[in-house]
Amino acid sequence: MKKLNTLKKNYEFRNVLTKGKYYQGKYMTIYVKKNNSNKNIIGIAINTKLGKAVKRNAVKRLIRENYRLVKDELLLGNSIVFLWNRNVDLKEADFFKIKNEMLNIFQSAKLLKNK
Repeated sequence: MKKLNTLKKNYEFRNVLTKGKYYQGKYMTIYVKKNNSNKNIIGIAINTKLGKAVKRNAVKRLIRENYRLVKDELLLGNSIVFLWNRNVDLKEADFFKIKNEMLNIFQSAKLLKNK
């Protein structure tokens, strides 16, 4: 299985969060910034106050899996950061809710390829 390209350093996250555009949904906010490559790079951040590591990592896995399923439909050359909304409990995280919201946000951000 191929590994996703991810943001790892603090300055990479900060660059996307300060200079990128954001699109908000009920469960998460997505920041998007153009990068100078022909691939998408993602980062996922969930506040430590929302829950313990097991629950946070479970939500990260759901977001990562949904992104993996959608990535072939996205335009290339973007850095994308997913932030979980702190007003939403981690217990509400559901595969299909995240998938629908992700598609809606990508559509409003005009990141989906035209079919």
